[in-house]
Amino acid sequence: MAETSETKQKDTRQFETIKVEVEGPLGRLVLNRPERLNAINATVLQELAEAARWFDTHRELRVVIVSGAGRAFSAGADLKDSPAAEGFARSGRSWLYRREVGQYGLRAADALEQMRAVTIAKVHGYAVGGGLVLVAVCDLRVAADDTVFSIPEVDIGLPLAWGGIPRLVREIGPAMAKELVMTCRRFSAAEAKAIGFLNRVVAPARLEAEVNQLAAELIAKPSVPVAVTKEHVNAVTRVMGAGLTPFADGDVLLAAAADEESRDSARAYMEATFKKK
Repeated sequence: MAETSETKQKDTRQFETIKVEVEGPLGRLVLNRPERLNAINATVLQELAEAARWFDTHRELRVVIVSGAGRAFSAGADLKDSPAAEGFARSGRSWLYRREVGQYGLRAADALEQMRAVTIAKVHGYAVGGGLVLVAVCDLRVAADDTVFSIPEVDIGLPLAWGGIPRLVREIGPAMAKELVMTCRRFSAAEAKAIGFLNRVVAPARLEAEVNQLAAELIAKPSVPVAVTKEHVNAVTRVMGAGLTPFADGDVLLAAAADEESRDSARAYMEATFKKK
């Protein structure tokens, strides 16, 4: 069937911390805080959840490419603006308010994962902590071969939240999930592919073309079986992960932030991190 002028028309929506657009069957979502290496704060999380709902209003949309502006996919949770930050815990805000903010990460991750369109993560630079969780919620993942991955939450004195634990167990198995989360060690794109976290690893100069080609291949396929396959695989993984619930993991995050040892770890991590800059 020939494309109509409507299907070719580009649609955008204005957000503060992300950029989104849809042009016919292809959409793009760009984390857009390059000056902070796309660190994720409460506003980013709220806008990601809203963007997922916005994408679902486009019935012709087939594929959404998720990427980060500037030098990194995402440096993870913004340590200066986190519900687990010491200042937030002592802000005088009510427990109900802090609990609500603590759930933003899980809600954003769930919303992106449940989008109708197939999502492709285009990963470069760094994918750290919460940024790595955003990669995990995408259906397919392609990374530049010099990408660095890490999950530093334990070093910050916090558990990995945003549904990260059940998703990692699902994607790479319990042993590797425990090792990477508990040691906080960095790992390469090659290792991420070897353990099943990535679909493809390419040279940085090839990343854009590789992701665009993959998107084009998916768009060229019959839409119904592709959509059914995504939903079928997701349904199977939910059954496989029964009992690995991330319910209210924001509560756990806030509770850990109140622990003095965790606060000491967070201070040390912050001092070491920003001392290097």
